[in-house]
Amino acid sequence: MVHNAYDSFELLSNSPNKIDAIESNGSKILVACSDGALRIYAPESTISDKAPPSDYHNHGDQLRKEPYALERTVNGFSKKPILSMKVLASRELLLSLSESIAFHRLPNLETIAVLTKAKGANVFDWDDKRGGRGFVEVKDFGVSDTVKSMSWCGENICLGIRKEYWILNATNGALSQVFPSGRLAPPLVVSLPSGELLLGKDNIGVFVDQNGKHLHAEKICWSEAPSVVVIQKSYAIALLPRRIEIRSLRVPYSLIQAVVLQNVRHLIESNNAIIVALSNSVYALFPVPLGAQIVQLTASGNFEEALALCKQLPPEDSNLRAAKEGSIHIRYAHYLFDNGSYEEAMEHFLASQVDITYVLSLYPSIVLPKTSMVPEPEKLIDMSPDAPYLSRASSELSDDMESSPPPHLSDFDEHSALESKKMSHNTLMAIIKYLQKRRYSIIEKATAEGTDEVILDAVGDKYGPYDSSRFKKSNKVRGNIAINSGAREMAAILDTALLQALLLTGQSSAALELLEGLNYCDLKICEEILQKRNHYTALLELYKCNGMHREALKLLHQLVEESKLNQSQPELNPKFKPESIIEYLKPLCGTDPMLVLEFSMLALESCPTQTIELFLSGNIPADMVNSYLKQHAPSMQGRYLELMLAMDENRISKNLQNEMVQIYLSEVLDWHAELNAQEKWDEKAYSPTRKKLLSALESISGYNPEALLKRLPADALYEERALLLGKMNQHELALSLYVHKLHVPDLALSYCDRVYESAAHLPSVKSSGNIYLTLLQIYLNPRKTTKNFEKRMTNLVSFQNTNVPKISSMTPIKVKGGRSAKKIAAIEGAEDMRVSPSGTDSSKSDGDADEFGEEGGSTIMLDEVLDLLSKRWDRINGAQALKLLPRETKLQNLLPFLGPLLKKSSEAYRNLSVIKSLRQTENLQVKDEMYNLRKTVVKITSDTTCSLCNKKIGTSVFAVYPNGKTIVHFVCFKDSQSMKAVAKGSALRKR
Repeated sequence: MVHNAYDSFELLSNSPNKIDAIESNGSKILVACSDGALRIYAPESTISDKAPPSDYHNHGDQLRKEPYALERTVNGFSKKPILSMKVLASRELLLSLSESIAFHRLPNLETIAVLTKAKGANVFDWDDKRGGRGFVEVKDFGVSDTVKSMSWCGENICLGIRKEYWILNATNGALSQVFPSGRLAPPLVVSLPSGELLLGKDNIGVFVDQNGKHLHAEKICWSEAPSVVVIQKSYAIALLPRRIEIRSLRVPYSLIQAVVLQNVRHLIESNNAIIVALSNSVYALFPVPLGAQIVQLTASGNFEEALALCKQLPPEDSNLRAAKEGSIHIRYAHYLFDNGSYEEAMEHFLASQVDITYVLSLYPSIVLPKTSMVPEPEKLIDMSPDAPYLSRASSELSDDMESSPPPHLSDFDEHSALESKKMSHNTLMAIIKYLQKRRYSIIEKATAEGTDEVILDAVGDKYGPYDSSRFKKSNKVRGNIAINSGAREMAAILDTALLQALLLTGQSSAALELLEGLNYCDLKICEEILQKRNHYTALLELYKCNGMHREALKLLHQLVEESKLNQSQPELNPKFKPESIIEYLKPLCGTDPMLVLEFSMLALESCPTQTIELFLSGNIPADMVNSYLKQHAPSMQGRYLELMLAMDENRISKNLQNEMVQIYLSEVLDWHAELNAQEKWDEKAYSPTRKKLLSALESISGYNPEALLKRLPADALYEERALLLGKMNQHELALSLYVHKLHVPDLALSYCDRVYESAAHLPSVKSSGNIYLTLLQIYLNPRKTTKNFEKRMTNLVSFQNTNVPKISSMTPIKVKGGRSAKKIAAIEGAEDMRVSPSGTDSSKSDGDADEFGEEGGSTIMLDEVLDLLSKRWDRINGAQALKLLPRETKLQNLLPFLGPLLKKSSEAYRNLSVIKSLRQTENLQVKDEMYNLRKTVVKITSDTTCSLCNKKIGTSVFAVYPNGKTIVHFVCFKDSQSMKAVAKGSALRKR
């Protein structure tokens, strides 16, 4: 027996006759005796008032827990023994079953109807939801045998016939079998408040729906087969041969109470009690108040039943119910926790809504942050002498949350034995799930507090002085801003405890995920724990979420260095690489570029490409990066500028381009000086840096060629010199270097191609085909150009020093100086003269070409000339080239040049002739159309009006629009044109 759900009380004894049937009506008991009389008993306290029958309902509508006395007797109420009675309170009727079914008016008990067709009936069931005020026979259904038990179930009727249960459809009379009732006891049909049925099968109660289908596998098991079962609230009361059993209607339908009464003949439900009738006495089972039952159940450890009873408390006692439920949940949680059911215990702690600090007091090894909050005592209900046990939530907690041992463990040794169990894996997993379920609401409140304070700070509101022990967290970064925040202090306690529990259970990934999101972990405690356990990844995230980026980067650098030292043992620190520093710095580029520059130096040497991408993606100014590298990592400056240029040429300024080229040149000059000192210099030798220098000189244009030219040695690095001269538009000097110093005609031809193609994209520049003529002249006069090269270079440098504008092959210049300078000017003037593609005349005659040929003698590079003409015939002015060639040149050697040139010229001539004819035809068509338009006739009548002012034209001067139909006054036309001009001018001014 779990507890007392009912109190037994004897209402009357020593009935003069045997009790055949019993029923209650309000506070009175109706007893049908074997002598045919109906005796009405009432509480003794009401009989003493001697109230008249008309005051039948004035004494209350519930049975009273006091002795009953005979109020009156109705003799001859029934000629035969009454089998059962039923009070229909809603209709103020008494229904009795004897030899037939009769209806009596209450309270005077006069008979108002007798169902004669029900003669011989042995059982009935009343459904108060059906029918009107009268009684009409609806259907008459036949069954195979005597019905021993029956009950309405929706539109059906469940019947117990012989040893079987049947469902009768009250509409069409169809019968369907359910299952046998058992071998020992007769059928027993009990209707449940939910509309379902409880069917007896010997000592087992089976739950079925209104159609007889099994509801679930669980069944009520009585100690013996019951003869009567009554349902009241959450209990099933069964009449057994030797006692009355009270069982819970909650699974597993445990026995709640057993009432021992001998020779019980009747068991019926009253409005507030269960009436038990013996042969000559009547007992009542009065429900024990719910509060007292809850206390009993809690004290006996039956917490599930106690919580179920709390749900039955009336709605007006919602606060009382919540307090009772909270107390029970806490006691139940402690019980489960002490018996090893940790997860279930946490579920009940969660349901009790107890403060998390109370639950965490069960885990003294988990270190929690100090808090300024004073925990409020839990409002627990003293339900038993064990009430002090329930008040452990109100006990004072120390700053580190290590509370005193629970009061129910008085023995210190027993408490110590439990400490190791409390920190086991299962206990920690339970607290993790508990904290995760509580976390959402607590974090939400903490975030709301932070948002409110940000808004208040924005509008300038201030509340009270600051306290150094308080902190604030906005978004993910928490600073030490002093505020009052109960929710955030609670969030800090929760997250700090959750992080420790995750680490203790080996859930490093979950701990890292916690730190990566919005969290309120205490920095000092978590830092110490993570350092002690070597959880460096989580420690980095802790620093990051608290804005301690410098500390995080220092730690990350230390880990990277340790990883390098332990490369032979990758299992020690396998995931800390220089790239980790780059990944960490990416979000900081916009907020702290100097910090990014400082720590990016640690990764620049090992992963330069990723570092440069970091600078680019982070929009860090290139000048700032270059300046920092120049000061702290000069060896990486050139590498940075090189990668910067390779990734995005538009992101690097001309100053940086010039600086990069200067760096390359310095390295090349050092390399040249070293080899030259060893007498190993070779003009055709290329180091990696020299290749970069040549590529940079050729591809970029932001450097200063004059400054670089001054740094070159006079007897080396001719290819660099040629590229610089080309940038200065000194094409003849550049080509002379390729031909006479480097002796690489292919480089000279490539140079000419670059100049030609670059000029082709500039419409404002004249045709650059004369660059090939310049190369042709160098081939034809090799001795002359070689002899005067040094003098020209000297003059060029002197011009630069006197700030003379750049020499252009496109513009003739006058040079004051010696004879060689005059020749240079003459050649440049000749080139300019040859620029015009349409001009065939030249200031030089055929004799001049001979002069060149004679001067060159056998040194003329005729093979290179013919090769140039055959390869670039389409880019060279044929007439100019032929004039430059020596007279003894054989036409046969010129076939590769003249053949395609003449073919192209012929095709161009034919095409231009066709275009000329088409243009002439088009001109004639336009003239014809003009003549036709001039023949148009406009007729002005007296009714002709102006399309602008709508007045008649008359004899005024008029104008006709091109369509030939619109006629306007000439004055109106002029006015309209002037208005358009004014409107157009105002629109332009607005722009």
